[in-house]
Amino acid sequence: QVQLVESGGGLVQAGGSLRLSCAASGRTFRWSTVNWFRQTPGKDREFVATIGPSGSNTQYADSVKGRFTISRDNAKNTVYLQMNSLKPEDTAVYYCNVPPTYWGQGTQVTVSS
Repeated sequence: QVQLVESGGGLVQAGGSLRLSCAASGRTFRWSTVNWFRQTPGKDREFVATIGPSGSNTQYADSVKGRFTISRDNAKNTVYLQMNSLKPEDTAVYYCNVPPTYWGQGTQVTVSS
């Protein structure tokens, strides 16, 4: 069993930065791949980034590549998403996921133009 709690969302101007955190409980977290997804009203949930258990394997959606960085601290059972050069189109609820079935409650990110 894994429980995920996201934090760090908020309102930021375009060009600004935010760092999201995903804090996890459960012994298996440090051996799990962790993903970030995002969703806007009326749209499907969209993949943002993924990180392997050791932190050495990362992948990003083309829309965030070069601006977002995913990382993890297994000692703290936490995964981070550093978001720089934010754009209004990054506005969404951001979710942490341990595949296939564990999801957090989401954190709202709003980027104003």
